[in-house]
Amino acid sequence: MSVSATFNPEKINEHIVKWLYDYATNANVKGFVVGISGGVDSALTSTLCAQTGLPTLCVEMPIHQHKSHVDRANEHITQLRERFPNVSKAYTDLTPVFDTFLSQVEKDENNKSYDITLANTRARLRMTTLYYFAGLNGFLVAGTGNKVEDFGVGFYTKYGDGGVDLSPIADLVKSEVRALAEFLNVPNSILTAKPSDGLYENDLSDEDQIGASYDELEWAMEQNESGKSANDFNGRQAEVFTIFKRLNTINQHKMIPIPICIIPKNFK
Repeated sequence: MSVSATFNPEKINEHIVKWLYDYATNANVKGFVVGISGGVDSALTSTLCAQTGLPTLCVEMPIHQHKSHVDRANEHITQLRERFPNVSKAYTDLTPVFDTFLSQVEKDENNKSYDITLANTRARLRMTTLYYFAGLNGFLVAGTGNKVEDFGVGFYTKYGDGGVDLSPIADLVKSEVRALAEFLNVPNSILTAKPSDGLYENDLSDEDQIGASYDELEWAMEQNESGKSANDFNGRQAEVFTIFKRLNTINQHKMIPIPICIIPKNFK
């Protein structure tokens, strides 16, 4: 999908950068840490953080990572450090950590949930690493999720890439993320790459996993917000809308606050 005619990347950029700066200074923290995947979401988030002038640490955390992801991540970090003197880099190879974990748990490769469980484990190891660096430096962990991922289909790992301190781009859908990233001169190799969560050893894309592109999911999200149902559509549109509704429903546990069992006052 294309962004709306009223989309103003300059104003949006200024708004997010000010929001980041104000939040960090009000929280009395020194800067930000961002996990860099080689994708457009993390590239945009780190560029926004860098513009605050506060220290911004870009962390690479490969786990049996596909070479194309590593190359794009390196290209982006190199470019960002050239543009912003407040940007630094950390590299933590989590492959041996992940392999050691696997050697200590029971493997169940015949379980249909095995692959996704391993993928989520990778995301949680990365979250732990980001908070390690955040704790050492007095930084905030900046989330990289966009609106479709965070509030549409819940395409993230709870307490993995969903474990963050603040979310600067979570009110932007993917087409808006791309447009703002292009405005901010994110490398073209990242802008044109197929979106991928980087949680599998092959180059499996988000579309491969979800069964629909982000453009299609944006459309479905708009239709859902307007009160439409799958019965209002035919063919591919009905298929996409059904995919969206299924994921939106089963992933509600990620999007709503953790339920608390409230004890009646006369019980205690």
